[in-house]
Amino acid sequence: MDSELLNFLAATVIILVAAKVGGYASIRLGQPSVLGELLVGIILGPTVLNMLGGWPLFAGDDHLSASLTLFAEIGVILLMFLAGLELDLRDLLRSGRVAALAGTLGVLVPLAGGFVTARLLGVETVEAIFIGLALSATSVSISAQTLMELGVLRSKVGLGLLGAAVFDDILVVLLLSGASVVFGADDSGAGIGMILLRMVLFLVGASAVGVYLVPRLMDRVEGLPISQAVPTAALVICFLFAWASEALGGMAAITGAFMAGLFLARTSYAHHIEGRLAALAYGLFVPIFLVNIGLQANLRAISGSAWYLAIALTAVAIISKVAGSGLGALAGGFNRRESLQLGVGMISRGEVGLIVASVALRAELLTPEVFSGVVFMVIVATLVTPPLLRLAYRNNDTTPATSAQPE
Repeated sequence: MDSELLNFLAATVIILVAAKVGGYASIRLGQPSVLGELLVGIILGPTVLNMLGGWPLFAGDDHLSASLTLFAEIGVILLMFLAGLELDLRDLLRSGRVAALAGTLGVLVPLAGGFVTARLLGVETVEAIFIGLALSATSVSISAQTLMELGVLRSKVGLGLLGAAVFDDILVVLLLSGASVVFGADDSGAGIGMILLRMVLFLVGASAVGVYLVPRLMDRVEGLPISQAVPTAALVICFLFAWASEALGGMAAITGAFMAGLFLARTSYAHHIEGRLAALAYGLFVPIFLVNIGLQANLRAISGSAWYLAIALTAVAIISKVAGSGLGALAGGFNRRESLQLGVGMISRGEVGLIVASVALRAELLTPEVFSGVVFMVIVATLVTPPLLRLAYRNNDTTPATSAQPE
């Protein structure tokens, strides 16, 4: 048997066992399981044990990290697909005012906070702009799983949070594209107008396909004498929407996956699809996604004065996102507690913040030291989101009983 396959199997066993043990320990300590799985990744990664780079078992395997990253990407796509599958599209659309305000202020306030903080610490103007953009991004996948564990994904706050994340994604992509064009980080030649046009065309086209074609397609597939026809068709639709979202619309793949889930939730097959795909997602792909965040982060790379920047950016990232999105939710009609819950749910940066920083790093608009500080911010913001969300929902008497637990 190929040695690369053997290494992948061994690494997958270690990751899955460690993730479930970490998740179990986290639950026993009164925290969401996602926190334990994230911490396991930090421990197994180059920050502590350096599993992929330092263990003799995996020495010389240059493809293992890339293979695990591909599984992790599938994991976050399935996670957001299942989140969309739990929701009612009409309920989500009703949260449009809150989502727009919370998403917009949740970008602008961290952008300003990150820029000012970086400039005060001596960072050059262009670097400070991209630092602010990295702080503006939100990766709602961690929050989505935490809300599913807490049973509040279908609540008013959960719907507002997911809607705000879509506005956040669109606005950050537009701002990143504009900054990239102005400062030379984008050599594709696409202007802001073309980027916006791609987004609009994708959202309109995907919505038309999702509303009119997807239900009819599922009805046709259900009657075919094919093994697991319905869940297979759902996977195809999920992956197709995820691909189109990034390749055609210029948005994150998780946005397309989330939309696919929303449209399939309107069909009579939603429960059947969720039952089949949840086991696959939470049994294999999602744990790899959560652990892989830590496997890709090396917090040892931060040294000297870079620590001051990293710590300052992390504090500003957390406070500004809660303040910006929370104020937006408050202006949209949420009460103070609901606004705080939504703001806390927007803290996690995840892969979206890393994408912003990576674009600037490749264009040499961020130094490696500053990039390491941004990575630290992303990791800490992602780690603190689950326990802070649980704390924000403590003694919450509006929790609906209808939201399914993922594990």
